Amino acid sequence: MSSTLLVPSQYCPSLTHYERWKTRAVRIGDIGIGGHNPIRVQSMTTTDTMDTAATVAQSIRMIEAGCELVRITAPSKKDAENLAEIKKQIRAAGFSAPLVADIHFTPNAAEVAARIVEKVRVNPGNYADKKKFDVREYTDAEYAEELERIRERFTPLVRICKEHGTAMRIGTNHGSLSDRILNRYGDTPEGMVESAFEFLRICRDENYHEIVLSMKASNVQVMVQAYRLLVHRMMSEGWDYPLHLGVTEAGDGEDGRVKSAAGIGALLEDGIGDTVRVSLTEDPEFEIPVARALVDRYNDRNNHAPIPPLSSGEGSGVRGISPFSYSRRTSREVLNIGARHVPVVMADLSNRKEITPATLFAWGYRYSVPLDKWNITDQACDYAFIGKNTIDFEIPGTLGIVQEHATWLGNTEKDRHYPFLNKREYLGGAERHPQFNLVYTTLADLDEAYLTALKADPTAVLLIDTHNAHGMAEQRRLFFELIAQDCPVPVIIGRAYGAITNDTLVLHSSTDMGPLLIDGLGDGVFIADEQGGREDLVCRTAFGILQATRTRTSKTEYISCPSCGRTLFDLQETTAKIRARTSHLKGVKIGIMGCIVNGPGEMADADFGYVGTGPGVITLYREKEVVKRNVPSEHAVDELIGLIKEHGMWVEAEG
Repeated sequence: MSSTLLVPSQYCPSLTHYERWKTRAVRIGDIGIGGHNPIRVQSMTTTDTMDTAATVAQSIRMIEAGCELVRITAPSKKDAENLAEIKKQIRAAGFSAPLVADIHFTPNAAEVAARIVEKVRVNPGNYADKKKFDVREYTDAEYAEELERIRERFTPLVRICKEHGTAMRIGTNHGSLSDRILNRYGDTPEGMVESAFEFLRICRDENYHEIVLSMKASNVQVMVQAYRLLVHRMMSEGWDYPLHLGVTEAGDGEDGRVKSAAGIGALLEDGIGDTVRVSLTEDPEFEIPVARALVDRYNDRNNHAPIPPLSSGEGSGVRGISPFSYSRRTSREVLNIGARHVPVVMADLSNRKEITPATLFAWGYRYSVPLDKWNITDQACDYAFIGKNTIDFEIPGTLGIVQEHATWLGNTEKDRHYPFLNKREYLGGAERHPQFNLVYTTLADLDEAYLTALKADPTAVLLIDTHNAHGMAEQRRLFFELIAQDCPVPVIIGRAYGAITNDTLVLHSSTDMGPLLIDGLGDGVFIADEQGGREDLVCRTAFGILQATRTRTSKTEYISCPSCGRTLFDLQETTAKIRARTSHLKGVKIGIMGCIVNGPGEMADADFGYVGTGPGVITLYREKEVVKRNVPSEHAVDELIGLIKEHGMWVEAEG
């Protein structure tokens, strides 16, 4: 790559035309990552590495599910040595998928594993460091001494990998940055990139380049910003190492899928990424179909319809929007949309034949006939688009109704009922509501007359749509045009989906809308399910996307790791127990970690932490501070709830 291609803030080949960033090809056993190779999918075993039979059996299940690389933890030299027998049995069964040794804290285990498997993963935050959360200032001389210490510890592994043809992933984790990095760079994407570069420079000095890089975080905004900054920095250096994508500790179920799709999808949409691992608190073979569904969207993406390029130069973005930090686009306030308000959720009820109070149940409004009262949940939509339908009952006090313009005109009831117009109706002098008018818009609609009218109208809100196969980029281009033309109209991001599976609907909508919200673009979301009958799923997904992108909180957030051979308790069972007791705590973030590898750092991003620190014992955290050690696991959930109560963040569940 030539650094002359770099323009300010560039982190991908193009913001308007899909193109994979061309990285070097790294050989890992029989497959390649990067270059012209397809985007690979991988996962990690959850078994005890010393249980050879269980690890081999699970590895084979993963491979049969489509896993192209199998990662196995090697927490000790003894575990690393056992990789030889595991590999032997997998190969004897007729499977050639490369094996990856996952290393933390134990350089001697890495040096053993590098002679056995096709790839090793090292975490620069704890390979040669131990996290103590020391706060101190490093002089340049002290910092240089630390780097020299790391060089002495890390160079033997580099030379072994080079000698044996073993690839390496330098995998930075937001939760385990070293004290040295934290004190100089802070808990930032810049610190994450520098953490990897310290190790990468050593590899380059040894003329070793069979390297894959990753920037994982449980915070999706941080994860995306770190990968973008990593690519930007590599472009400026003329480097081109392939990238392993993942949102660490994404959780389970729909939440884990939404979070993974929003983060990984934001990068894939811009052509970034050469291999993907979806980290779910589920059996690893269930991660593969999710990763494959994310990756397969880009097999033919470069044939999308053209999107007008940016006038300021490709890759440079637009003023006020940085790809490396979060700032929300400035928009005017229309009722509770735009400006300082959290993004709204709009329900699609336009395909309903009839709308009754029961219709709103899936969208967070529960009507009690005996009490003649609405109960409004934390995930209640803000507006409902009902098309040509009408409503003959009193709507909940927090709900707004949007109708087709002709239907709205015929209404005698105008309170909290608003019109939906197209561009022709809007510019043609159609009657409007004095407070709020929703206007359907695509990028092609934005001509000078339209923009002039929108700028001057304090009641207009856009519902944007796209039919482009590269729809996220086209909608982003629409936002860029509004910013360039100083048009502060609020925008609701709209996408329609037809006859696709439930899982695909969740993944695609998260990938389509998540990247825009991560960049501070959008004042609401509208998911139109043209298939129908899935309103509860669509509602959960819409609120899930907002929560995953840290733009609106409506429920408890669980930062739970996917388990591995280091895990000291049943993560799936424990997560379910904690969720059952705490899922009503809106806005509380709970970290559930199987071991100490990423525990302390990830606790800094959680309000409370539950971390396995030994067989049958748990350590509880308040943010990154240890509160209780060696709590017997049978009492640990109760102790966690006691800790939440102690800090005034507990409320009793209704009902």
